[in-house]
Amino acid sequence: MKLITVTTNEAGQRFDKLLAKYLNEAPKSFIYKMLRKKNITLNGKKASGSELLAAGDEVRLFLADETLDKFHTSSYQRAKTDLDIVYEDEHIILINKPAGMLSQKAKPGDVSLVEYLITYLVESGAVTKEQLASFHPAVCNRLDRNTSGLVIAGKSLAGLQEMSRLLQDRTMHKYYRCIVSGTMHGTCHLKGYLCKDHARNQVTVSKAPSHDAQPIETEYTVIGHGKDVTLMEVLLITGRSHQIRAHLASIGHPIIGDTKYGNSKWNEAYRQSCGVKHQLLHAYRLEMPELSGALSCLSGKAFYAPVPAVFDKVMQITCK
Repeated sequence: MKLITVTTNEAGQRFDKLLAKYLNEAPKSFIYKMLRKKNITLNGKKASGSELLAAGDEVRLFLADETLDKFHTSSYQRAKTDLDIVYEDEHIILINKPAGMLSQKAKPGDVSLVEYLITYLVESGAVTKEQLASFHPAVCNRLDRNTSGLVIAGKSLAGLQEMSRLLQDRTMHKYYRCIVSGTMHGTCHLKGYLCKDHARNQVTVSKAPSHDAQPIETEYTVIGHGKDVTLMEVLLITGRSHQIRAHLASIGHPIIGDTKYGNSKWNEAYRQSCGVKHQLLHAYRLEMPELSGALSCLSGKAFYAPVPAVFDKVMQITCK
């Protein structure tokens, strides 16, 4: 007999949804058959599967070990690396992702920040392998592989839901640092329309609306200059795929090191002179709005991830 006690992360969902996650290799017909035969019970009683679960509910599976092994496959894949953790509590974790690391898998064989995060949480005791069967911590915002900086991950259902809400309603402000080619001045609020070519994983930005194009807004403030380069802080107002990179490139100031939207000759020059291997775009700061409830401790706080050393190197060399 297997006993599962429902946690706050699993509460609120239908009973059959929980069973489908735990017995992830079992056909639905098997699950409902076991419910009818009372081989699976909820709080010691026969259940239909449509019940909404509450924290503390007890699920008992009167199944042979061989059957459990057959129908329950763990999603845990150990992937060990040292994470640069900026902040952590019981609900969320903020990680300074290095350039070159995927935020999430692009294909089944990939190892991404999610796998490293799960390994860290299991080995630190924050989550058990068994709990992963019915609740999976995940990242809330994604950065391109070659963009570094702050990634938000939810450790609890409350953390995932609240951070996702803040990202969706744009009340949490995300600031980036980048170095672009050319000389720019002041502050500017850019507006445009972005259209994505999914086959090429590339976007185009235009000033006029068109079919399938999404409106975008990007604000930048110049904070430093070198010879033919500008260091700026960017406020991401809308969060579209490749938005900052494509929007700045569309006004003639691509990000240094950007192989998709940048200038190959400039990129090669900075690779040789400064060791630039990735686009110089970094998710630098997160500013939380006023919050209440489970995440009230984050209310009004700001979090920072220091820019990679190559930023300073580029600015120092170009200022000579």
